[in-house]
Amino acid sequence: MPDLAILTFGCRLNAYESEIMRREALNAGLADAVIVNTCAVTAEAERQARQAIRRARRERPDARIIVTGCAAQIAPERYAAMPEVDLVLGNEEKLRGESYAAAFQSLPRPHRLSLRSEEGKGAAVAVGDIMAVRETAAHLLDGFAGRARAVLQVQQGCDHRCTFCIIPYGRGNSRSVPIGAVVEAVRTSLAGGCREIVLSGVDLTAFGADLPGRPGLGQLVRRLLALVPELPRLRLSSLDPVEIDDELWRLIAEEERLMPHLHLSIQAGDDLVLKRMKRRHSRADALAACERARRLRPGLALGADLIAGFPTETEAMFEKTLAFVTEAKLSHLHVFPYSPRPGTPAARMPQVPRPIIRERAARLRAVGKKQHEEWLEAQIGTTARVLLEREGCGHSENYAKVRLASGGEDGAIVSARLTGRSGDALLGEALAP
Repeated sequence: MPDLAILTFGCRLNAYESEIMRREALNAGLADAVIVNTCAVTAEAERQARQAIRRARRERPDARIIVTGCAAQIAPERYAAMPEVDLVLGNEEKLRGESYAAAFQSLPRPHRLSLRSEEGKGAAVAVGDIMAVRETAAHLLDGFAGRARAVLQVQQGCDHRCTFCIIPYGRGNSRSVPIGAVVEAVRTSLAGGCREIVLSGVDLTAFGADLPGRPGLGQLVRRLLALVPELPRLRLSSLDPVEIDDELWRLIAEEERLMPHLHLSIQAGDDLVLKRMKRRHSRADALAACERARRLRPGLALGADLIAGFPTETEAMFEKTLAFVTEAKLSHLHVFPYSPRPGTPAARMPQVPRPIIRERAARLRAVGKKQHEEWLEAQIGTTARVLLEREGCGHSENYAKVRLASGGEDGAIVSARLTGRSGDALLGEALAP
């Protein structure tokens, strides 16, 4: 019998949730199926998902095909209408074992919708109101056998309404996993062989606002490091630059087990564009956050999310974003060509022509690539602590990719002298313990 296949699009959170889905589907005995975990950030991500669904049906004509994720949550009827699809699950339903146990049986109301595909086949739909969800259960994995690094979802949803973003409608409002559950999940992960934890969320710096006492992200990090002293490395995913609380800033400066690598949700380097995006920071705020991080933690690496070609963006506005990359000394860029999302305010604004958007995205990526290479070159001749993840390859504390001349066991953290560069990776030689 063919194996269960999960096709994941989009962010780290989707990748994390795909592992939960794999576990729940297999526990329910659902082995011969293809689960497509969609993304709604861009039109291209949705196009790729639809293409993957059609390909899956061609390659596995007898498999059950389940579609879920943000795109399916926002527009379930669009995927239920595809003749290739058997079941559409919402973002909350996809993490529940009963969703898979009941797969392809009559779903109880109110979720069962009468949707017909072009071929007349009914697709079952289990998509609830994501805005009505008030808690995030600790859907945390039982272990990470064979994985040196693990991503843990500690926050879900977003209360902000950036004008370009459809994700709150796919993820719901902000909600957090209780700190005690996070601590237990980290301990379980370490018992499974994990050596580094990445805390992740849709709006990670909003962590705790919905919990009793309103503990912030800094308090979560502090308590986690104190209660799990055996955790060697803790890393954070994307942060809003103006929502980093004072306690987290202190930990960035003082806590060696908190890795010196921050990825910031910047999006643009021009104040008018940021205002039209309805972001909560200015250009000066973002630069100040980058400068503060480097001052507190010398050697810290900085990355950022940036959008190219936001509606109304002129060449002069774009040049300010381009200049921001060098001024902030960013070494890791995630560049997104702007894509209008139906139902968002930005989709109704005057649009930048697609060729110009693509050209600006290419220019941003080129600057980012140059800065990343210069950042790598500057580390040659230094030493680093490398977490080996696969066949002698891994990442340093500041998230530089490193390949060692002589391998080591996966999961080992070794000191290495960095001797050169090959493409986007540093080369290193392990030092004697």
